[in-house]
Amino acid sequence: MSFWWFWTQPPVIEEALDEDLPKIADIHALSFDHKWNTGELARMKAHEGTLFLVARRASPYGTRAPLGFLIVRTAADEAEVITIAVHPRQRGRGVGKKLMEAALFRLYGERCKHLFLEVDAANEAALLLYRSLGFKEVGSRKGYYSDSGGDGTALVMRVDLG
Repeated sequence: MSFWWFWTQPPVIEEALDEDLPKIADIHALSFDHKWNTGELARMKAHEGTLFLVARRASPYGTRAPLGFLIVRTAADEAEVITIAVHPRQRGRGVGKKLMEAALFRLYGERCKHLFLEVDAANEAALLLYRSLGFKEVGSRKGYYSDSGGDGTALVMRVDLG
């Protein structure tokens, strides 16, 4: 097997483990001004109705540090993306898309009807991703993001699953 094999493979998406939380906190800190610590992440992960996915590099050697993560909260037949983040060195490689596709697949299997999210209107990369997955804008919140590169408007988006 070539050394480069595992660098070219798509990421593996699976449930986050408790031992992943420090690395996930690091990725979150690199991605957002408001940082979540390991304790906050552990409380979210333990909450019933929370889907906590992690993307890992495919590796036959077992060194599979998180490349990114996604947290989704479900209630009845709807769900909401709480956050998604990919390590800055891994962005633009499809990690976020794989995380979202895995979540959509699981939510569809659980008969979830809608998945909602909020995204900064100035975040072009995220908007391209979400639109490519079928999300449509259903509302907006002016001044929602204080650290935005734009005017802070959050777009509320939804994809229908059922």
